[in-house]
Amino acid sequence: MNEATFLKIGELAKQTGLAVGTLRYYSDLGLLQPVQRGDNGYRYYSHDASQQVEFIKKAQTLGFTLEEIKQILDVRDRGEKPCSLVQSLLNNKIKQLEIQIKQMTLFKAELEEYRSAWTNNPSPESKPQEVCPLISSVSLHSASLN
Repeated sequence: MNEATFLKIGELAKQTGLAVGTLRYYSDLGLLQPVQRGDNGYRYYSHDASQQVEFIKKAQTLGFTLEEIKQILDVRDRGEKPCSLVQSLLNNKIKQLEIQIKQMTLFKAELEEYRSAWTNNPSPESKPQEVCPLISSVSLHSASLN
């Protein structure tokens, strides 16, 4: 092995702007494969490893988890184009966001109701052990985002 033709993990970290620990983590998850390990235990990466890291970072920007990115890379490593998987994962993310937006909208409306009620009655009677009678008046089963 001619170690000069490969990048050590520190060199890859400088090229990508990621910490060495992050690159090791990616390696441990199978997202980034070293070309080989030297007798010294160093991980050596090909020069296109920085493109792989850039792909991972872009996929994360789109909201893909490292597990999902691994699925995408596994499809690619089998020699297939993962675009249909990417589209399916993206559709699922959009559906999840729509659900979260609905939940957040309901929660916002609930908070606005509390604000209105508390504005009309800012100092309800309290028990000595209560930190804040306003919060104490809230039902644990009413909050939308428990």
